[in-house]
Amino acid sequence: MPSKTVTVGSAVGLHARPAALIAEAVGQSGVPVTLATPGGNPVDAGSPLMIMTLGAKQGTDVVVSSDDEAALTRIADMVASDLDAD
Repeated sequence: MPSKTVTVGSAVGLHARPAALIAEAVGQSGVPVTLATPGGNPVDAGSPLMIMTLGAKQGTDVVVSSDDEAALTRIADMVASDLDAD
């Protein structure tokens, strides 16, 4: 499965709000996407609770994987951005 490694950009990591936004985007894509810390087990990126189990803080590398290139790019971009900035 194709993957990209990106660095978490949200100031407080992948907590509830960023996790919910990412999971919503995965749901809208209609394709499976997983997130993992390097060497860790992948979790379903469509579940905010599973995303939060990663414990990924700002600056943590996260591997985003999907067979759909558009979904992979969109979710990787979201993980790398500060989803708490308004």
